[in-house]
Amino acid sequence: MKIKLNKPMIATILALAWPTMLEQLMQTAVQYIDTAMVGTLGTQATAAVGATTTVNWLINSSISALGVGFLAFIAQAYGAGDKKAASKAVSQAVLVTLIVGSFFTALTLSLSGLIPVWMQVDVPIRDLASQYFFILYLPMLPRTATIIFGTALRAAGDTKTPMKVGILVNIVNVVLNFLLIYPTRTLNIFGCQFLMPGAGWGVTGAAAASAIAFLLGGIQITVALWRHPMISPKGCSLKPDGEILKPCLKVAMPNMLQRFGTSLGYVAFAAMINSLGEVATAAHTIANTVESAFYIPGYGMQTAAATLAGNAYGAKDKQRMKDLTAMFIPIEIGLMIFSGGVLFFSARGLVDIFSDSADVILLGTTVLKMVALSEPFYGFSIIIEGMMLGTGNTRRPFAYNILGMWGVRIVGTFICTQFLGLGLVAAWGCMIAHNLLIFTLYLYSFSSKTWNPLEGKGI
Repeated sequence: MKIKLNKPMIATILALAWPTMLEQLMQTAVQYIDTAMVGTLGTQATAAVGATTTVNWLINSSISALGVGFLAFIAQAYGAGDKKAASKAVSQAVLVTLIVGSFFTALTLSLSGLIPVWMQVDVPIRDLASQYFFILYLPMLPRTATIIFGTALRAAGDTKTPMKVGILVNIVNVVLNFLLIYPTRTLNIFGCQFLMPGAGWGVTGAAAASAIAFLLGGIQITVALWRHPMISPKGCSLKPDGEILKPCLKVAMPNMLQRFGTSLGYVAFAAMINSLGEVATAAHTIANTVESAFYIPGYGMQTAAATLAGNAYGAKDKQRMKDLTAMFIPIEIGLMIFSGGVLFFSARGLVDIFSDSADVILLGTTVLKMVALSEPFYGFSIIIEGMMLGTGNTRRPFAYNILGMWGVRIVGTFICTQFLGLGLVAAWGCMIAHNLLIFTLYLYSFSSKTWNPLEGKGI
């Protein structure tokens, strides 16, 4: 594969990627603010919120997997110029959203009291963690709509609308945090004193703020989808259509199993870390929050890669697929080298924002510097996986990710923490080993030319 500069393609890639990056940046910024604001309430509050974070990831990733099936179908239909098929697929996405959103609402609310127990949360904070989880998942249906409808819009090349919705959600979340977490207090701003009203609900207030923001976001993106000039489901039947649902689910199911399996692995991983005590849980929560910001360039580019690869596959354009690969890989690796470097040298300062505990700061800084070194390798994996997803190839990513998660991270962490008596540093070492295995497997797929369906044997 020859790497050559294609300025128009680079412009297209960046035009698709930057709104997604900004959206994710806003989400991460709010997560930073949430963690920092809750962190002022003490280590227990931070641990209560962080203990259920992995379960949130499990549920959200399962819903996102359904979106991948529709992304592949819509992107390919759009690339082939079949806008009618794309609109029909969106109507089926609406149907799936209603069913899945209702199901997860019932599931999450009924299990809210049991999840902290399963996650081995310390007994003193179990009730608080349960309350946080219950409130957070009251608006499960609009949250499902935000995820799936956002994916549908991105598949048609519209990354700006989900970005705008994300900005709205984040602004509302932050404003309500100030009003609901803390009690009424006097603030000194530029020498002037202001009375800031507050409910003083603490962790419960943080959950309520997020829930209201999610509700508003779900409503806004639904309205935007119905008004979209290219893929609006207006006028399309919401009855199940096997011709659309079957290929979408065929793509979605391996990805759903992948995300469910890896997310379940994250749950097991977090549970083992929670068993290490409050300091390890707090350090892990903060480090995860910090780390997520530095994956934004990677996942923003992955969204663009999936969309453009799906368009190229739908149009059966072999040369365009080759050109996309030649552009995406060096851009992505360069971005992740820069991102990893910034994370390595700023780790201590970033952790210091969220905690006053010297033990938490030291532990969080150590694991962040470790993972920073692996980011360029993970960046390559993200791009190849994204292009596979866009073409509907979800089986190979499923196999790779399940093997890495359960064969390396979980088994390794179990041995290190439960048998060898090692702590968080060893657990994150197993996580990095997982990432390196994934890189090796995707590199093999790329070098052996087996990933691109347009070429049979690849590029």
